[in-house]
Amino acid sequence: MPEKKEDMATNNTTSANKNPKKANLLDHHSIKHILDEFVSEIVTSRGYIEDVRMSNIRLLIIYTKEKNAILFTYPPAGSFNSTGLVVSSKLPRFSDMYTLTIASADPKSISAKEPVEFTKSVTQWFTKDGVLVEGLFWKDVDGLINDYAKESKKSK
Repeated sequence: MPEKKEDMATNNTTSANKNPKKANLLDHHSIKHILDEFVSEIVTSRGYIEDVRMSNIRLLIIYTKEKNAILFTYPPAGSFNSTGLVVSSKLPRFSDMYTLTIASADPKSISAKEPVEFTKSVTQWFTKDGVLVEGLFWKDVDGLINDYAKESKKSK
């Protein structure tokens, strides 16, 4: 049996092979932390690179409008008419409704797109044991990124 565990540990190329992400369903911070962390993974897997400088500045300007921001990115590589992203989330205390927003890191830019967001119950992404159903959550976040990318075609 230990050999199989080792094989799985060395073959961590996809998130399906990793240990499942588990949250304490009674702890709203635990739920939000796991979701936020996975959102960052999904966004960066789409070619957006985290702007660590902005993420560090965020710590200094936590009281500004970016207080819910979980990730700042550069524009995707090879993209000339795009800005980076600001990804933010909210999970109000005593609520199961998680709001994820994707907006332009430079809203005044000519290539800035309209922000997109969804608000959904976290109960649909976790099993009763608190394990994140990564495929379902990935699909929702990926769909939101696609909605943001399409936004430019609708605007002038």
